[in-house]
Amino acid sequence: MLFILCFTSLLFAENQKKIIYLTPDLSIPFWQIISKGVEESAKKLNYDFSVYSAGNSAKQELINTMKAIKSKPSAIVISPTNSSNCVTVLNLINKAEIPVVIADVGTDSGEYLSYISSDNYHGAYKLGHALTSFMKKMKIENSSVGIIAIPQKRSNGKLRTTGFMKALNEVGIKSADMRQQIDFSFDETYKYTKDLISLNPNMKVLWLQGSDKYGGALKAIEESKKEIYLITFDAEPEFLELIPKNIIVAAGMQQPFLMGEKAVQILDSHLKGKKVDSHIELPILAVTKENIERKLPLIKRNVLGIINETK
Repeated sequence: MLFILCFTSLLFAENQKKIIYLTPDLSIPFWQIISKGVEESAKKLNYDFSVYSAGNSAKQELINTMKAIKSKPSAIVISPTNSSNCVTVLNLINKAEIPVVIADVGTDSGEYLSYISSDNYHGAYKLGHALTSFMKKMKIENSSVGIIAIPQKRSNGKLRTTGFMKALNEVGIKSADMRQQIDFSFDETYKYTKDLISLNPNMKVLWLQGSDKYGGALKAIEESKKEIYLITFDAEPEFLELIPKNIIVAAGMQQPFLMGEKAVQILDSHLKGKKVDSHIELPILAVTKENIERKLPLIKRNVLGIINETK
């Protein structure tokens, strides 16, 4: 009888395995795709899955963290709202003795099981090289490049800017100016683009350090009636058509589905007593009109999270 009770308890514990994903803002496609990667991998490994979105609010992120801890999950995956707030979040999770993996953004300090990041510095550097080649081809290398950046207090934002500017500086192309996103809205992107165009008459390229509000940038460019080219970081499904048409001339594509998938695999290995890497850095795909066809399978699965496409 005792054996049966113990066995039943073990089965119950096994069935209660759960992974929670703490995300900055589930309205943004990039975080949706990481969430999808976490969820798909969790299901394959027989974990229940929940996701809590902070709506890009550091305060809500702390509230979500406390809710997650209270539910006693097996493990937590977090993509922080910013690197400084992540320190507090990690302290709370560590006190609860819950293993945690960071997916993207990074932290200023604190303890965690593993950090899965994109190679933002080299990815942005490769994107910068693709852009400088394009600018030389179009004979606009004497013009400047405007930047609409993700917050530079995020470690990934700093790395993107540094890598990109290194590529531009190597060939003497100048940055026009920079605006940092706050609410990541269409209107904000539209306004920042209009401001950069108005204040920098010699600007021929705009780099959007995200992707989801690219429409705001394209609208402002169209209204200006100027020949200004758009490049981005990350990607949207529409980019599969826009890049071949040179409406978007290049995109540095992270692999968010793969990032979420790897986060769960690491947590599962740890929970099974296996040793895991403390840092995994995933490559960024520098995609242009010339190479998009070759990279399409990787883009569809790892970048856009398209995994059940009917052939």
